[in-house]
Amino acid sequence: MLLHEILKIDCGEEIFLAEESLADLIDLPVTSEILGSEPEVKESIEVLEDADEGGRSRLGMALKLSLPGEVWLLLTDRYSRSSPLEALPRRPRSKTVLAEERSFFEGLVEWLAVSLKEELFCESCPVASPPLFVPERTASLERFLLPLLPSGGEVLEICCGSGMATQALRRLGVRPWTCEIDSCEICNGLKYGHLEPERAMVLDARLLDRFFAPRHFEAVVGFMVGLIDEVNWPLWREILVRSSEFAKEMVIYTTYTQREARMVAAALEPWGWDAEVVANPDHLGIYDQWACLGRRSG
Repeated sequence: MLLHEILKIDCGEEIFLAEESLADLIDLPVTSEILGSEPEVKESIEVLEDADEGGRSRLGMALKLSLPGEVWLLLTDRYSRSSPLEALPRRPRSKTVLAEERSFFEGLVEWLAVSLKEELFCESCPVASPPLFVPERTASLERFLLPLLPSGGEVLEICCGSGMATQALRRLGVRPWTCEIDSCEICNGLKYGHLEPERAMVLDARLLDRFFAPRHFEAVVGFMVGLIDEVNWPLWREILVRSSEFAKEMVIYTTYTQREARMVAAALEPWGWDAEVVANPDHLGIYDQWACLGRRSG
């Protein structure tokens, strides 16, 4: 796994992340408890940011614990507003490794995804069947996206579900970062190979700003957002507007109805987007029938 490479330890040694989700990396409920218990530590590894300019800030600290068994426990306060690791003393048997911040984050995402897939966080799996996959939808979406997606750069897909629509991006040569709040959907997509562990995030899209800078991605996409109605529209509007902040050039949101696509376009325009509503009908008449295409004004 990526964390083994970053920490420069044997792949046979066990690593555990203190927290169980990206959202927990913001609040650090378990990290604070661990640091307060003064665990018995045999050795430690400090992970510093491999930066060309400025000082090297700490990305995290791995502690080798002897109880209940020899394992590495990785702590990070990189994405939190608090800094509990500052009080952690440097130990005599400690070494330092350098890592790029983005590689470190990919390592965290991969560990969380693999642990989810292996049901580390679940007593039993409630999902008994493969995720829904409609080849006709993927093929249609692939044709629709081909002339639209900017070349190069990274793409973020929000509300990805179990990754059915993600396959259209992958067939176009894109390795998207994928985001979904439902952990069971992500888990099912991982188990059947629809999602990549190092880029599959269980996360409320409204928390993305804790992990990515504005305009980090070339494009932000979301497929079949909704169904949108008057009751849930304030939530969807917040998700779509805030997610769009991470796009440099373009956003693409598909919907089932023209009304939904128009609502999305109207919500984006006050935030500096030239938004266009386009039809994308196919013989199925179910998925991605309309789309809002947003390009930054000017």
